[in-house]
Amino acid sequence: MNSNLITPELVRLDAKMGSTPNEVIAQLAQLVADSGRATEASSLAADAQEREAKAGTGVNGRVAIPHCRSESVQEPTLAFARLAQPVDFAGPDGDADLVFLIAAPAGGGKEHMKILSKLARALVRGDFVDKLRNASSEQELVDEVLAVVNAEKKPKDAAPVTKADVTRIVAVTSCPTGIAHTYMAADSLAQAAAKRDDIEFHVETQGSSGVEPLDPQVIKDADAVIFATDVAVRDKARFAGKPVIQTPVKRGINEPDAMLDEAVAAAKDPQARRVQAAGTESTQSSTAANESWPKRIQQAVMTGVSYMVPFVAAGGLLLALGFLVGGYDMANGWQAIATGHSFTNLPGNEVMVDGEAMTFDRSGIALYVGAVLFAIGQQAMGFVVAALSGYTAYSLAGRPGIAPGFVGGAISVLLGAGFIGGLITGILAGLIAYWIGNWKVPSWLRSLMPVVIIPLLTSLIVGLIMFFLLGRPLEGIMTGLTNWLSSMSGSSAILLGIIIGLMMCFDLGGPVNKAAYLFGTAGLSAGTQASFEIMAAVMITGMVPPIALSIATFLRKNLFTPAEQENGKSAWLLGLSFVSEGAIPFAAADPFRVIPSMMLGGAAAGAVSMALGVGSRAPHGGIFVIFAIEPWWGMLIALVVGVIVSAVAVIAAKQLWPNKAVEQAAAVAA
Repeated sequence: MNSNLITPELVRLDAKMGSTPNEVIAQLAQLVADSGRATEASSLAADAQEREAKAGTGVNGRVAIPHCRSESVQEPTLAFARLAQPVDFAGPDGDADLVFLIAAPAGGGKEHMKILSKLARALVRGDFVDKLRNASSEQELVDEVLAVVNAEKKPKDAAPVTKADVTRIVAVTSCPTGIAHTYMAADSLAQAAAKRDDIEFHVETQGSSGVEPLDPQVIKDADAVIFATDVAVRDKARFAGKPVIQTPVKRGINEPDAMLDEAVAAAKDPQARRVQAAGTESTQSSTAANESWPKRIQQAVMTGVSYMVPFVAAGGLLLALGFLVGGYDMANGWQAIATGHSFTNLPGNEVMVDGEAMTFDRSGIALYVGAVLFAIGQQAMGFVVAALSGYTAYSLAGRPGIAPGFVGGAISVLLGAGFIGGLITGILAGLIAYWIGNWKVPSWLRSLMPVVIIPLLTSLIVGLIMFFLLGRPLEGIMTGLTNWLSSMSGSSAILLGIIIGLMMCFDLGGPVNKAAYLFGTAGLSAGTQASFEIMAAVMITGMVPPIALSIATFLRKNLFTPAEQENGKSAWLLGLSFVSEGAIPFAAADPFRVIPSMMLGGAAAGAVSMALGVGSRAPHGGIFVIFAIEPWWGMLIALVVGVIVSAVAVIAAKQLWPNKAVEQAAAVAA
């Protein structure tokens, strides 16, 4: 029994709780905190409001189910309000007068999620909603809710005998939190299908309470698939070749009959869109198929960059350690030292490199170990362009895009086209593999498509395009860019630092930020002073926003919401670690004040870094790789200047241009 999930103290009947979703959520969060089930009402409210901002939680029946996982929640809890003044939660049939706040602990187990999913499923039943609306007391409402969440699961009936003219439909439902919409969509679709004689329906919920996969035979026999999801479908390969209807999860709740009709029509339409023959788990949201191709390509490049970063971080830090242990002249002879010596044959400070004697600052075990570290780092860095290309293609075409993407990236390195070539080959490989994957082929050939035909043809086409058409022009662009960067000094270098700072602080981990980071890391393997200085500017400016906002919340606490104040307690550490994303909660809540302020500080830090000639041999790590930065004091000066400028700017912006969200949060707290 789960008699403590909801109590009369957590229920308000016919209450006035505000006129906006955020106000209602804040008051329900306060009920949870007052009951001792959450450490902070403001933190719980902020988490639920953040989820609400992504998509309204209003569902059929004029019900709303704001929900979240939160570090402040101690145990799974339901808070309920029957509103005297209905509020717009973006529901399909008007303002909601019944509101459940579903609060789950951040680390809650599957049993907690199963309890909450039972409630979510019950809310698609009209009789249950009527009981909530007609309850005469808090205790009566609590009893109705507990009866639902404590109900034992009924054993499955024997599989119905299917008719020849029945359309067999399978579905997958999932939402970002996996708490409510996942199960409501599943039950809404199932209930709609149960009323029809022309449909045999099975659904898989990929939610937080665990996944019970569909029977492989059921999938094999299915005539069509429904993906009602807001996140990537797990193990999507199972559905390869099936006609598919793809939609956000909320539509599965609100329009189940329409979706079933569309699935039936798709099953009968030879031209219907199908799950890619490649059968892949896409790295993108299932809604990506409905986005424009420019948007999908942008997301694919972001995916490629994110998969590339571990190669850069591991390889770059190993290079930095190689310099630290073996000396900064390591780049001149690391290969000869690492392959020509061992612990039983340690090098002296003079080593033969390509037939010529070279003198190094260090010798013995330090020189040998430094060369080995450098060699490992070089091999990791050698995959950077190929990883960028391969995973960009993977994002567009799934697994069949990986091999041709990596091949294209390797060809880019061979031809000197660098990271620009890697971006282009990744996009080309992804688009070509996607196109081939949608060819209509005989069933006997379909199984060969993703493992043989698509990789073979795509690799061949991309390779021929690079060798015959694009390789040399791209190599010329990279050579010109490298020469231009190497020649930059004085005012032109400072201008470059300003541009880098503006880019790094514009979207804090988004496409523009990632483009600047890619620009910085791409030249590290070249080992030039210009590339080291660009990398230092990238890293220093990326550290500024989280640190500046953390300091600002400490200096002027009243200018920030409680949630921002809480984020400020840890943002400084993220900043010191070069995790620009630590500033995203602030920018998302107040972009017009925060982002320009951060860009000002980033531009200042970039200018100072370039002016002082600060160089970094490490691509990541922030203050913790200061040993790889020269001069180290230049990094500190540039960082302090940028932080001061950003902190002062954001405080001034919030002081001179008051934020209504802060005022509302203060009013609720009062």
